[in-house]
Amino acid sequence: MRRTMSGKQMAAVVAVALGVAGAPAARAADVLVKDGQKIAFLGDSITQAGAQTPQGYVRLVISGLEAIGVKATAIPAGISGHKSNQMLARLEKDVLSKKPDWMTLSCGVNDVWHGANGVPLDQYKENITKIVEQCQAAGVKVMVLTATMIKEDQANALNQKLTAYNEFLRTLAKEKGCPLADLNADMQAAIAKVGPAKKGNVLTGDGVHMNPAGNRMMATGVLKAFGLSAEQLAKVQKQWPESPAPKPKK
Repeated sequence: MRRTMSGKQMAAVVAVALGVAGAPAARAADVLVKDGQKIAFLGDSITQAGAQTPQGYVRLVISGLEAIGVKATAIPAGISGHKSNQMLARLEKDVLSKKPDWMTLSCGVNDVWHGANGVPLDQYKENITKIVEQCQAAGVKVMVLTATMIKEDQANALNQKLTAYNEFLRTLAKEKGCPLADLNADMQAAIAKVGPAKKGNVLTGDGVHMNPAGNRMMATGVLKAFGLSAEQLAKVQKQWPESPAPKPKK
């Protein structure tokens, strides 16, 4: 049976995602995305579902920006099961040809989770670097998202392997001057915050794909990386829908 989060658990997740509650308020003018711009969301099934459901993280990012006076358009580019090599192969068709101003890059879960059919770290580094460089060469700004957890247990072998992939993403974002949404760190912190009260999954329906709380966590991390203050995030979260998300398949 699928367990739902208690009010205290949801509050803990939101508190962690918001980060420093006392940060000074930012103006819409301080946000990196500007009114009228287009944002492509490149990713796998987590991103695909994030664009298809009203409570998905892609939809929440767009509605969150609109709530502070920034009207942006989403270009959904998530495909179930895709890894870094497949995202690189379709970058021109699904992203660059649509001339976005921004692209968020969410990639790494399947590269590790798919085991022998995944993408080794050295090839992953090459693929991701090419994706970022091709976007920047085309004038598209890139936000890098660290890959979220594979099962809500950081100690398992898959998450331990994923650590090196995420360390590379953090390093690459710094080298290329890309904003970073460290969603893996946010996810670990939110789960740890629940602590002994944790029963079943906190942010996912199946250990990998986001439930409504997980989508909120992801959207909060992306919006924070775009420059929204804790005060602005608290405001936009009040407008996010509450309905439960269907559980997508990888």
